[in-house]
Amino acid sequence: MIIMINGSFGSGKTSTSQKLKPLIPNSMIYDPEEIGYMLNKIITEDIYLEEERTDDFQDIGLWRILVVKTAQELMNRYKKHLIVPMTIYKCENFDYILNGFRSFDRDTFHFCLLASEETIKKRVENRGDKFDDWYRKHTNAGVIAFKDIKFQEHIDTDNKEIEEVVRIILGKISKINL
Repeated sequence: MIIMINGSFGSGKTSTSQKLKPLIPNSMIYDPEEIGYMLNKIITEDIYLEEERTDDFQDIGLWRILVVKTAQELMNRYKKHLIVPMTIYKCENFDYILNGFRSFDRDTFHFCLLASEETIKKRVENRGDKFDDWYRKHTNAGVIAFKDIKFQEHIDTDNKEIEEVVRIILGKISKINL
C-alpha cells in the first residue's frame, strides 16, 4: 500500500506521516524531496536542461522518474507500505507519480491536506522558517492548484489537529487489511 500525503508546505504532511507510521504496521516514510536534494547536488548548473533551470527540483525531468522507481525498489526490497509526504501540484508530475505508483501497487491512496495561506504562513513561521518570497510563490500556487478535483481526497486542516487528520486517513484506508 502507498499513502501519498500531498499539500502545501505547512499543511501538516510531515507531522501526519510521522503520526501514521506507528499506526500502520510494516510501514516506512519515503520522502521524495530527498531525491530532489540528491539531484541538486549531482547536476550542476551547466548540465541542467533549459526547462530545468528553475528554483524547483521538481522541474528536473529525472526527479519524477526516480521518485517512482525508488518507491518501487523500496517496496520490492523491504516489503513495506510507503507513506509518502510531498508537495506536488504540477499536474504533469502529479499524474506521472500517481500513475507510476498505481502501476505496481493498486492500493495507492492520495490525500491532499488543504490549508489557507494564513494558516500555512503561521505554521511555517512557528517552526522557525521565514515565510519569504519563495514560500509565498509556492504556497500561492499550491493553494490554488490543490482545490482542483484532481487532487482529491481533500482534507481541510485549518482547524484540525494532526490526530484528527490521521483518524480521517485511517478511516479511508481501513478497507485494506493492514
